[in-house]
Amino acid sequence: MISTTEATRIIAENAVIFQKKKMSLLLSSGNLLSENIYADRDFPPFDRVTMDGIAIKASSWTKGVRNFVIERLQPAGSTRTKLEDDDNAIEIMTGAILPENTDAVIQYEEIEIMEKEGNGIASIQSSTVVPYQNVHHKGEDRKAGDLLIPEGTVIAAPEIGVMASVGMWEVLVYDFPRVAIISTGDELVEVNQVPEAHQIRKSNVYSIQSELTGLGIASETFHLPDSKDALFQSLQSIMNEYPVLILSGGVSKGKLDYVPGVLEALGIKKFFHGVKQRPGKPFWFGRSGDNTIFALPGNPVSTFMCFQRYVKMWFEKCLSISPKRFYAGLTKDVLFKPELTYFLQVKIHVTPHGKIEATPVTGHGSGDLANMLLADGFLELPPGQLQFRAGDSFPLHLFRSGWSLQDAENNRTE
Repeated sequence: MISTTEATRIIAENAVIFQKKKMSLLLSSGNLLSENIYADRDFPPFDRVTMDGIAIKASSWTKGVRNFVIERLQPAGSTRTKLEDDDNAIEIMTGAILPENTDAVIQYEEIEIMEKEGNGIASIQSSTVVPYQNVHHKGEDRKAGDLLIPEGTVIAAPEIGVMASVGMWEVLVYDFPRVAIISTGDELVEVNQVPEAHQIRKSNVYSIQSELTGLGIASETFHLPDSKDALFQSLQSIMNEYPVLILSGGVSKGKLDYVPGVLEALGIKKFFHGVKQRPGKPFWFGRSGDNTIFALPGNPVSTFMCFQRYVKMWFEKCLSISPKRFYAGLTKDVLFKPELTYFLQVKIHVTPHGKIEATPVTGHGSGDLANMLLADGFLELPPGQLQFRAGDSFPLHLFRSGWSLQDAENNRTE
């Protein structure tokens, strides 16, 4: 067996470069952006009126003018006009550029327009008028040249809206290799089946598929029986179609754990089989040609932890993404005797001062899937010590984003 540090190094060194492709903006939702998106102009690009009403010079109201002759109407989308008389007004619409020689907008609800020859007179009923009220200043949101969306962002509706606003009719996205997620084991049945007393429903493949979807990566799921011949034939076929395989189950020392032997018989070079960790000790990793293979232990917590700690890291390396690294402090002492790295399930709390605290939520081993519902991540406790004391900080691997990292930003390490 090798250490978690060595396993991390080997997997990182075997990252590949994912290709990029151009895609229509309208079809890009759910894909992973492979370029930075910058502002081509200020946001907003002009002093933008935020209310329907009248635009005036605030100093005129301050000196006592309350009735303003409306010189003209300036709708949104029209060219900028100029107020000719400081004591007059221009009727203005939401989204329009603020007229020259004006600096305040009073909404219709606070004025009364009295009809007269021409465009009428607006009587201001408001008790207060201040410069630049109801005006969204040019460049207030972002400046021209500012980074709006970084490479590596999963594209969703907000990103599409922003990219449209800067003229990105086509965008560069990552052209991911096809990914196969494969469960093994005769005890597994489909989600929509009623299992017999000796059977359980499949769950690992769907947890992994959900995580990949969150990264903008599409995948297909397969199930293979505990048969050496069936595994060989099916994996050979799948490898021809899918460069990346993520298997769950069949990698330990049991009599029917055929996966490692079959993979090697198929010509996959084994880099390691077994990592000094709990859970997930029988983890297997190998490569051959265009194929990269992750064979994860079948217990659900083991599968999920290995994916979070290693497989996800491999995809990030392939995408040149530098993930945020966080540490969290234990809230209580933890004892762990084996000479292994221990991935402890923890519930996260952020203090008002931005410190991340981790409370252990230990369950009943790597088969206790339900216990994962109580946890937010894994705390990586290093080998070589028996007691981990409350207050000591360790690397945190988050798998749930239901709480904000903003409060803990000062705690982040690169």
